[in-house]
Amino acid sequence: MSLAADGGFEELKPPSTIRALVFDFDGLVVDTETPEFRAWQEIFADHGTVLELATWAGGIGTTDHHFDPYVALERASARAVDRDAIRTARRARIRELVSDQPVLPGVEDYLRQAREHGLRVGLASSSSRDWVHGHLAERGLLHHFDTIRTGDEVARTKPDPALYRLATADLGVDPARAVALEDSPNGVVAAKRAGLYCVVVPNALTRQLDLAAAELRVDSLANLPLTRLLEMARAWAEGAPGPNHHPIPGRTTGPATVPATVPATGPGHRPEPGAKRW
Repeated sequence: MSLAADGGFEELKPPSTIRALVFDFDGLVVDTETPEFRAWQEIFADHGTVLELATWAGGIGTTDHHFDPYVALERASARAVDRDAIRTARRARIRELVSDQPVLPGVEDYLRQAREHGLRVGLASSSSRDWVHGHLAERGLLHHFDTIRTGDEVARTKPDPALYRLATADLGVDPARAVALEDSPNGVVAAKRAGLYCVVVPNALTRQLDLAAAELRVDSLANLPLTRLLEMARAWAEGAPGPNHHPIPGRTTGPATVPATVPATGPGHRPEPGAKRW
């Protein structure tokens, strides 16, 4: 108990209480990453060459990278390409592929249950505001978020921690009392640098990448009850001295892994509208 401004007493929550969830968007709420990669793979194939994941991977979850697919395409095909025509065709193809993508399993349950637990909810994405808001609105999810921070609001996107710092500041929570939900290496690094407990939920594309920096890895949010996650994050927060804290005895690198099913326990380049980049 503590003395309130009006002379009465107010109940103080334990300092270790987790107060917020901060979601990534691309690949975590909706898998837009795989369709974008597929669209570019098709373009490369049409030009008689191949786009490998290893080449593409550095740009997942960020707009601050040095990979230019048009330059790569011209080098691989040994000829100049019509960038305007490719851009138009690519945008149409991505719209077609993304329109068929559902909200990923467990996301809507987490959003609903976060309110039931009194948690604040934010979103931090390297993509543009129009891209993120458009897809959330189409799927009826906008109202779930107390704040949304996007790549066109910061000088540097993930893996820089700026987006997570802005989101937690908006929510009025200490980063150590927030959980980041991510899917990519760049996103995990951003969350960790900002001081959040990070859960990585890889999609079909990012599960092939190095995600060892996260505290926890789970194949799907549908496999991890929010109550169980809050228990794990709370245990971490109780001794969290900073973003590199590892609460699991004997572990210094790599995420803990939640099995396929978990029993329930307890209660740079600025993307233009309608496109993530290029």
